[in-house]
Amino acid sequence: MTVYKSKISTNSETYQKNYAEMTALVEKLRELNARAPARSAARKERFEARGQLLPRERLARLLDPGMPWFEIGNIAGYLLDTEQEEKSIPGSTIMSGIGFINGARCAIVNDDSGIKAGAMTTAGGYRLKRAQEIALAQRMPFVHLVESAGGDLMNYTVEGFLQGGGLFANLARLSKAGLPVISVLHGSSTAGGAYMPGLSDYVIAVKGRGKAFLAGPPLLKAATGEIATEEELGGAEMHASISGLAEYLADDDGEAIRIAREVVARLQWNRRCPVMPQKSFREPVYNPDEILGLAPTDYRKPYDVREVVARIVDASDFSDFKPRYGVSTVCLQAEVYGMPCGLIGNNGPIDPDGATKAAQFMQLCDQADIPLVFLQNTTGYLVGKEYEQGGMIKHGSKMIQAVTNVSVPRITFMIGASYGAGNYGMCGRGYDPDFCVTWPNASMGVMGGAQAAQVMTIIAEAAAEKAGTDVNRDQLAMQEKMLTHMFDRQSSAFYTSGHCLDDGMIDPRDTRQTLGFLLSTVWEAKHRDVKSNSFGIARM
Repeated sequence: MTVYKSKISTNSETYQKNYAEMTALVEKLRELNARAPARSAARKERFEARGQLLPRERLARLLDPGMPWFEIGNIAGYLLDTEQEEKSIPGSTIMSGIGFINGARCAIVNDDSGIKAGAMTTAGGYRLKRAQEIALAQRMPFVHLVESAGGDLMNYTVEGFLQGGGLFANLARLSKAGLPVISVLHGSSTAGGAYMPGLSDYVIAVKGRGKAFLAGPPLLKAATGEIATEEELGGAEMHASISGLAEYLADDDGEAIRIAREVVARLQWNRRCPVMPQKSFREPVYNPDEILGLAPTDYRKPYDVREVVARIVDASDFSDFKPRYGVSTVCLQAEVYGMPCGLIGNNGPIDPDGATKAAQFMQLCDQADIPLVFLQNTTGYLVGKEYEQGGMIKHGSKMIQAVTNVSVPRITFMIGASYGAGNYGMCGRGYDPDFCVTWPNASMGVMGGAQAAQVMTIIAEAAAEKAGTDVNRDQLAMQEKMLTHMFDRQSSAFYTSGHCLDDGMIDPRDTRQTLGFLLSTVWEAKHRDVKSNSFGIARM
């Protein structure tokens, strides 16, 4: 057993500065997370007048009390549909995540009809699609609490319409893969949205409130001249007794949730997955709260990733792989809640030795069937004559080959800088990690704003010299200012998370719990036996 000896002084000026700045970012995260619940709850009287539960009340009744909940895309939509920060609602009109229903781990989507009547937005579409993808990859039932006004026509794009068809295709893929799709029809599901229950394996509809039709009364009258009521076209009772779309009819939201929990219970989902062997473990020696003082909010200031790991892994105990070779790339083996994992982190840019070391380490973890965890904090691969001649391209490429082709689960945490090809080699979003989670201090891009601005200035100066003309210094200064602002604004963790480039943002102190939950999720997926079929379940 090798317990790491921390070198951090919590009384130092640097630590205290880091702690204060990170705490401010965490407070911003909390404020943003609170916006959607507050906006939705403001319509409580209207829901009660209709005899309905608020969307978050439905979700709370669906989930097993006291069990963990991993939210997918909690910041999605922030500064995406509007540039007005104070009006931006992170999370948009959908809640999604992984939780437990009668002991079964499920992917869950909950329409928030308290915001824009649950109309589908760009961010909401991302949260729905990502939950479907996770359900398919991690072999989980998919449960959708439906009440939506359909597409957000005020922000309509033909691209969004075409991509929306993929949401329905994903339901068919889930059913074909042997992963049950369950919809609870709490309210309207109209037009294309009607295919959400239509492509579900089980549908529970709430009497008097649940509705599903391809064309509502106004559209029907405009298109054909026919006059019909909503209940005749797509009411819950009609679908339960005439069309056969609904398997179960509930008197209200509460009963519908009870039936949904019963449907999941009847699946006995866990009988086709062995129980994970329980291994005793000890909590980290060091307080996870200290993580706030370890990581600076300025990505240009380095810190030792081992200090973070010591506050995440069991007993602060890990094995350091090749610590004297490629020293800025850190490869560690440890356990989290008794589950083994290989962790790759950065103490600076990646050099040729670090790239070869990481590539070898990934292959060894793949050989031993050990999940990989990437802790991204790098400004990229090193450049310059020495490194180019040392094979930076070929060695960096081998690292990218390894991270792309290993067969074990990969979980990425953005805990600092993520620039250039370093993002790629460290399993950035483009490499489809099983999960990608962000800290609020993370910074991401092809390069830093000041660097990008300087590059363009050097190019402009060289072009002017070649043409024999003078350089307009005022114009270059304006260009540098514009480029720096543009690059730095887009590199912010709140911007990238808001633009759906991760699976969510967390308080850094929750990293151990989050990692433990995700490791158990990928373990279940790997060991679960599912019974696929040819086309998915179809109603007859």
